[in-house]
Amino acid sequence: MPDVRRREVIALFGGAASWPLVARAQQRPAMPVIGFLNGASPEGYALYAAAFRQGLSETGFVEGRNAAIEYRWAEGHTDRLPALAADLVRRQVAVIAAAGASSSLAAKAATTAIPIVFSAAIDPVAVGLVASLSRPAGNVTGVTNLGVELLQKQVEMLHEVVPTAITVAGLVNPTFPGSEAQARDLQAAARKLGLELHVVYASSERDLDTAFETMVRLGATALVIGVDPYFLSRRDQIAALAIRNAMPAIFYLREFAAAGALISYGPNLVDAYRLVGVYSGRILKGEKPADLPVLQPSKFELVINLKTAKALGLDVPWFLQQRADEVIE
Repeated sequence: MPDVRRREVIALFGGAASWPLVARAQQRPAMPVIGFLNGASPEGYALYAAAFRQGLSETGFVEGRNAAIEYRWAEGHTDRLPALAADLVRRQVAVIAAAGASSSLAAKAATTAIPIVFSAAIDPVAVGLVASLSRPAGNVTGVTNLGVELLQKQVEMLHEVVPTAITVAGLVNPTFPGSEAQARDLQAAARKLGLELHVVYASSERDLDTAFETMVRLGATALVIGVDPYFLSRRDQIAALAIRNAMPAIFYLREFAAAGALISYGPNLVDAYRLVGVYSGRILKGEKPADLPVLQPSKFELVINLKTAKALGLDVPWFLQQRADEVIE
């Protein structure tokens, strides 16, 4: 066989041998992309983003190995959330994990096709996220943290620790869905105990300084911090302002007590984010949001910061310390 002809035959069979490799590469499934939408900042929510990834890994999906995550942070500017949600929809992500009520509502408004898994501290039925907790319907399911529902209990606990605080402040973010309901619930809880409560609003770092000045001017000597992702992301600043102004404060998440607030009482948000990751992974495997009931916390944690109590000159009742899941000393 002439050399030219031999080279043609070798080239032909060499190319044929590579066809299966090319075909296999073309048939390899694309890595699923998950959208992570949050109204706060990555610095303030690093712990929860890690918990979300942990939940994903429990279902077999690891970021960078067999799944990708597109993070969208509003940095406390909730007005940016609709555009960020629309961007994830254009990106055609496989599922959107929406953290917080504002993020969840923005995601729901942006798509009825892409599955959405939320974590929110409000009643998801009342705000229209799902049809019911047991049968969500549509493309949305998730975890409700019941933070707003705990406001009355928080007012009661704060009163137990600081019974001399007759005038109390309630810090509320006016951009948070259900902020008006929070204000009403705080007022109702205070009236029940014969307390005077002033609702003070803040939605930015500058607002927080002004809010505390207003609280002091109104004579408030204790503080209930309303539910809001932005407040959580600014927990160090808020806790420091509360101590500086000699104001015992309560919030619904442990992370606030760890940052220096006097008390926290509420669900475990780290576990809530982990469950959002688990649900996201199950959806990636083919389950439908409508078939996954909205999860609710089964346990609420009471955390007391005795170091802060000492700094404020307070004696926390022994019976309350005994009830605490954690005492920070």
